[in-house]
Amino acid sequence: MIKEFKEFSTGALLKIGNEELLKSYTTSTIIDLYTFIWSQNSEAVIEIDGVSTTLQKDRIVVLTPNQYFRYISGSSSIVYQFNREFYCIKDHDKEVSCMGILFYSNNTAPLIELNSTEHNKLDQLHKVFLDELATVDTIQAEMLRMLMARFIITVTRLIKQQNNYSKLGNQVDLVRSFNILVDTHFRKEHSVGFYAKQLFKSPKTLSNNFAKFGKSPLQIIHDRIILEAKRLLIYTDKSAKEIAYEIGFEDASHLSRMFKKHTSFSPSEFKKQLKSEIIEQY
Repeated sequence: MIKEFKEFSTGALLKIGNEELLKSYTTSTIIDLYTFIWSQNSEAVIEIDGVSTTLQKDRIVVLTPNQYFRYISGSSSIVYQFNREFYCIKDHDKEVSCMGILFYSNNTAPLIELNSTEHNKLDQLHKVFLDELATVDTIQAEMLRMLMARFIITVTRLIKQQNNYSKLGNQVDLVRSFNILVDTHFRKEHSVGFYAKQLFKSPKTLSNNFAKFGKSPLQIIHDRIILEAKRLLIYTDKSAKEIAYEIGFEDASHLSRMFKKHTSFSPSEFKKQLKSEIIEQY
């Protein structure tokens, strides 16, 4: 079952379906759409950025358009996919407050657990989605966008609760803004000082504000760099030197040292290990 809404005047696209919607991703490819996968009644096995993940029952995983994804197995899933033209996360962030929490290229995809109450709430919302998809009139697009906003707000609240964002107090928006800036500038800017300046903070003040977050600003920057390096090593034929330049390192050895510190492998060793694992599979 796959339902689609298209708005030809704007190019807006919304897809709602079950695991059939994921079966076009049988080989790893950029997912290209904002995506929610809800393993509603049974587990699903998927691969995100080269890492195989078992999505347990009543879990929702959130994917951004630039992530590599592969569907392996599963049933009883609910899937929502949409493009920027349907719902621009950046333009609507004041309404839903999700950027830097749900939609940014983290080293692990955001995962939300649902209890029975939350399951029932989202199940009812899903039924309303399906009703609206069947109601073709002049306000259909607006109604569907309102429902998506409600879904995003609900999921954002849940991930904040489950990751103890409440302990950050007034620093939540600072963490969100920092994550967004890193995702935008990490290819050229690797220092905490650059991001602190953008946020009108000193590097020390910024680090102090992150004390309750569990990761320092520098760790977040390095995690994003390593994630991109892994993606390029796994999914392209670029050399370690080419990748280093693409991620903003004039000297490839600097990336190699950082990569080895985080993964225990140099970029070239990581690529060799990856090739040997592929050969073993066949």
